[in-house]
Amino acid sequence: MSFLLSAYRTFRPLLFRMDPEPAHGLAFRAGKIAQAIPGTLSLLAPITGGIASALACEVFGLHFRSPLGLAAGLDKGAELLQIWKALGFGFVEIGTVTPRPQPGNPLPRLFRLPQEGLILNRMGFNSEGAEIVARRLKRRPNGLIVGGNIGKNKVTPEEQALDDYRIAYRLIAPQVDYMAINISSPNTPGLRRLQAPETLKPLLEGLQETRKEMSLERQPLFVKLAPDLAFEELDAITDVIVASGFEGIIATNTTLDRGIVSEFNRAKVEAWGDGGLSGRGLKVKATEIQRRILQRLPREMKLMACGGIGSGADARSAMDDGAALLQIYSALIFEGPGLPAEINRELAQFVSPST
Repeated sequence: MSFLLSAYRTFRPLLFRMDPEPAHGLAFRAGKIAQAIPGTLSLLAPITGGIASALACEVFGLHFRSPLGLAAGLDKGAELLQIWKALGFGFVEIGTVTPRPQPGNPLPRLFRLPQEGLILNRMGFNSEGAEIVARRLKRRPNGLIVGGNIGKNKVTPEEQALDDYRIAYRLIAPQVDYMAINISSPNTPGLRRLQAPETLKPLLEGLQETRKEMSLERQPLFVKLAPDLAFEELDAITDVIVASGFEGIIATNTTLDRGIVSEFNRAKVEAWGDGGLSGRGLKVKATEIQRRILQRLPREMKLMACGGIGSGADARSAMDDGAALLQIYSALIFEGPGLPAEINRELAQFVSPST
């Protein structure tokens, strides 16, 4: 076990006495201070050990130091990109960013279940807005692939969703390496209805038009899907995405399925109320969805696996299934900042990603 993993496990009980959102705020304030002090991040290099060259891969012309990335939702505003790079992530997906600022859902809206490695959130796309995030992205560090994840504002009617995605796309896309369209969060009313093929098709076509208008055809576009789709629905949705000309799919977002929680803890989680679950228990559902998508995805398109990944073995399994890239989030909360380096070390023993 690495020093960072061991140190975090010692410190974690104290941190977990705090409510999740204040703890998140404290961690981000500490990260900003670390980024502001010259030389601080260089101290992490001997601890993380760097990234093995065997993990480098190229996807759609983008060079990734590692196929392991940070999923959207943790660094919504692109505030700690230097930290994520120093910890060993090959890429970071910021967001979800909405076109206009919005506060998200009322507190409390974030809950932990440490004994099962699960997080429940109903954040509701709390966002500073695309203009502020785009300005911050202009100061992003070199040598780190950054993706932009965008969504619509809560008050925007579903029939006007394309307008919102276009606004956010125009502001964020020029500042990042790839874009992801979030139509699968369970915490914005009606958002998941955008996954329906008859609604999804014009949305993706409209964004393709915007991409061409901005001469960004070479920049990859992904769609992020939910894990709660029946296979028949998923097949139809995948076919629409394939026909759209988008480059890939991110699977999956959080789940509404309380069945992934043990019976012992289910009443507790249900008492927390609405929200999507992420973490260790999501792995089985996410893997089933990923494998189904891969059966229909042409070779030239790519899958980014997300959901329940928390170890080198999990990462290897997803890549063996056919995933080109991987994302973690919840496991980082429970295992701490040493996890990316640990997964990279374990993955390097087994995987040599190809172009």
